[in-house]
Amino acid sequence: MSVPRTQSPTPARTFTQRFSATRRGARLARLLAAHQLTEWGHPHGSAAYDTVVLVVAELAANAVLHGCVPGRDFSLSLARDDARGVIRIEVSDTHPGPPVPTAAAADEEHGRGLALVDALAARWGVTGRTGPGKTVWAECATVTDGLRSTRVPPGKEAVSVPPRGCPRHTPAPGLVSVPDTDV
Repeated sequence: MSVPRTQSPTPARTFTQRFSATRRGARLARLLAAHQLTEWGHPHGSAAYDTVVLVVAELAANAVLHGCVPGRDFSLSLARDDARGVIRIEVSDTHPGPPVPTAAAADEEHGRGLALVDALAARWGVTGRTGPGKTVWAECATVTDGLRSTRVPPGKEAVSVPPRGCPRHTPAPGLVSVPDTDV
């Protein structure tokens, strides 16, 4: 009598979660993305881990700071594509306006997020979504094949000012809350 072989479960290739549009939500998105990368075999300190975590942090911070619509959350999706050697990051918010790269002065504290995303990601862009808002996506290589140069053309950067008075709101039921620290 032969013993039937058990097939090992296929590891999840996607991760999706909604977060409150707060600094806490952006921090939790970054932490859970880091955890997922470790589960996918990209340990802390690896090039893929560092790149994806930084891109998630920037896109989540942008969703909170610039994509804030009172009473609405944002979502993060990660998709591992082993055939192409990339991890796709998607951050969706309900603000209708597309992200606008800024030309930050050397002494400014803000305004470099999209330039960082452009420098780190193999490619990135913005798409519409079902319902109000947009999805900002980026694809990061899981293997490094050398440095890539940024694709932000000189003179193409536009200056944008983040909306003021975006009120804090109560997170939707079932969302996890973490201590308030910097994003």
